[in-house]
Amino acid sequence: MSAHPIASAAPARLLASTLLASTLLATAFASLLPAPASAQAPAPAIAEGESSDIIVTARRREESLVDVPISLSVVSGATLEAQGAPDITALQRQTPNLTLEVARGSNSTLISFIRGVGQQDPLWGFEPGVGLYVDDVYLARPQGAVLDLLDVSRVEVLRGPQGTLYGRNTIGGAIKYVTNRLGSEPELMVRGAFGSYGQADAVVRASVPVGQTLAVGAAVGWYNRNGYGENLTTGAEHYDKDVLALRASAEWTPGDRVFLRLAGDRTVDTSNPRHGHREIGFAGLPAFAPLPSKYDTRAGIGDDNKVTTWGVSATAEFTASDALTLKSITAYRGGRTDTLIDFDNTPGPVLDIPAFYEDWQFTQEVQALVTLERVQGVAGFYYLKGNAAGAFDTVLGGANLTILTSGDVDTRSIAFFGDVSVDLTDRLKLSGGLRWTQDRKTGTVFRQNFVGIRSPEFGNPAAIPGLIRTNYTNDRTDDKLTPRVSATYALTPDVNVYASWGQGFKSGGFDMRGDAVFTPTTVNGYRPETISTFEAGLKGNLLDNSLFVALAGYRSSYKDQQVTIQVPNALGGIASFVDNAGKGVIWGLEAEATARLPMGVTANLGIGYTHADYREFLTFIFGGTSPVDVSDQRFFQNTPAWTVNAGLTWATALAGGTLAVNPMIAFRDAYQLFEVKTPLLDEDGYVLVDVSVNWTSANDRLRLGLHGRNLTDSRYRVGGYNFPGALFGDSVIGYYGPPRTFTGTVEFRY
Repeated sequence: MSAHPIASAAPARLLASTLLASTLLATAFASLLPAPASAQAPAPAIAEGESSDIIVTARRREESLVDVPISLSVVSGATLEAQGAPDITALQRQTPNLTLEVARGSNSTLISFIRGVGQQDPLWGFEPGVGLYVDDVYLARPQGAVLDLLDVSRVEVLRGPQGTLYGRNTIGGAIKYVTNRLGSEPELMVRGAFGSYGQADAVVRASVPVGQTLAVGAAVGWYNRNGYGENLTTGAEHYDKDVLALRASAEWTPGDRVFLRLAGDRTVDTSNPRHGHREIGFAGLPAFAPLPSKYDTRAGIGDDNKVTTWGVSATAEFTASDALTLKSITAYRGGRTDTLIDFDNTPGPVLDIPAFYEDWQFTQEVQALVTLERVQGVAGFYYLKGNAAGAFDTVLGGANLTILTSGDVDTRSIAFFGDVSVDLTDRLKLSGGLRWTQDRKTGTVFRQNFVGIRSPEFGNPAAIPGLIRTNYTNDRTDDKLTPRVSATYALTPDVNVYASWGQGFKSGGFDMRGDAVFTPTTVNGYRPETISTFEAGLKGNLLDNSLFVALAGYRSSYKDQQVTIQVPNALGGIASFVDNAGKGVIWGLEAEATARLPMGVTANLGIGYTHADYREFLTFIFGGTSPVDVSDQRFFQNTPAWTVNAGLTWATALAGGTLAVNPMIAFRDAYQLFEVKTPLLDEDGYVLVDVSVNWTSANDRLRLGLHGRNLTDSRYRVGGYNFPGALFGDSVIGYYGPPRTFTGTVEFRY
């Protein structure tokens, strides 16, 4: 595969391209702008206040968005609620180069990619390539990670490797979900939502001070919706939603120097399993051709599904002096998933997968934040101890064969890190950081044939045990130094240019479904993957704060990428293996802008471009112990070349309040679901059109909203399985994003 000529361009060319794009974009917006004296408030998609006032914690300390030398998007919780966003996956529609989708099988398992880097496989033992944090607590598993907008203050999306301050498994970037802090006055918010497909949601959030130093609060959300489709075999709803989420916290502030927060949360998702949609007919059962609705199924395995996640955390901050703050974050999380996935989507057990996953993790982080006149920084220690386990049956009904797969992986991770910024002059700042991480993993994998439909683990004690395909316990230890350096120069007090270079890594591990009969090398596990990224950008406020622009160009060198591949085998069963794919080069750009226009209108624009190319892809797909380079046949998954979003917000006084109308459009270019081209599953690209209308009373206590999403009723694939062949029931299965929906909301605040 030949590389695009710009892929090998020098960093200076990327910086020049970024600055040129900035100039063109600023000029285009400037032609629409009024005189500075009549400028209106900026769009809420950027912030509630002016862009220069947005405070973020991307570098683990509070600082202005403009000053952070990272390609970074920030969306407030209020903005997401005003747009009728169902959960954090709505960020994909307004964040460049981001893939954030609900995974196959359940409503609450997350797939996330940034700039072509991520992890699609939610099986225990595999870890995401994009780190998800809730109040700086790392969520190690994708189950239960489709977070509803229960109590969110803002979400920060950090693009590119965050190996220094966030560490392992942030090789693609990090998503920070920041909840609301409790106030010093009693607060109450009640919101109801009613809409298409029987949607009926209720959210209640309240907080109350107890004395002068203590405040307690809680939030509960109940999210209900009928299915977009139907299981024509069982009559159950398909693609429905039934989620109950709870969160409670207490904050103690005995003085200006001490802050303590205790928080707990629990989410229970009892939505029916998502079995997907057959993309082709089944030669053995010609009556079961593809259905007219992409949301219908004929799955016969059943409709039992439950995902439970919960956690507790304690955050303590002590301001020792004006120059030093100490911070501790202690957390424990756990989860359990019981699910059924019918790969063949027919009434019989042609290719059925009953499964359960469970996990727990304990984390401890200690930080010391230093703030001097010309030096700012943070240093700290991080510890994680956790276990992820599970089991599933692969039921091949046509052969009266079941393959049981079970196992677990123990993980212990420790890290020391530091990051320091120095103001060399009033305009020039240099930053440097370094993190040392050590991960130790112990994996146990067991895989055995049984004659019969299902194994004893999943309810068939009469199943006859057969060949043990995999049975091993192994361990590995990986350690890595991940540095980051950057330079920032202030062109004006409100506009900065920056350049940075940083590394990230994700530790190695063991394939929990690895088959030692087909791929004997699976017992050795797979190596870590690493990435190095150079980035240059510009961000700031122009034209007397009438225009905010953030641009970035980047080039990444990706090595030993961990790619999970599952293929049918002619001898029966499904072979799984993890390849360390060798070398890849990814380059691209991001551009975001907000402009204040005449007549109370604001405009938002976001553009992302990603060019990802494998230079080497080593695989054991042909068996044996010698890898083969198939880079000319492999392509990056979940990585559209272009992502574009645009929106307008028009606000005017009406009936003693404010009426705001917000149309939005999001374009997503063609992309593949897997590294191998799969024409029946690959997505050709799509456009989504949303409109929200909100009326807010003058005292901000009452808000009425109407939200239409995917107004053109586009059908677009977000996931799939590819197991062709008669033995596997020609199981080419697609999963689809939501259809057109309308939702009305009523919100009361006190």
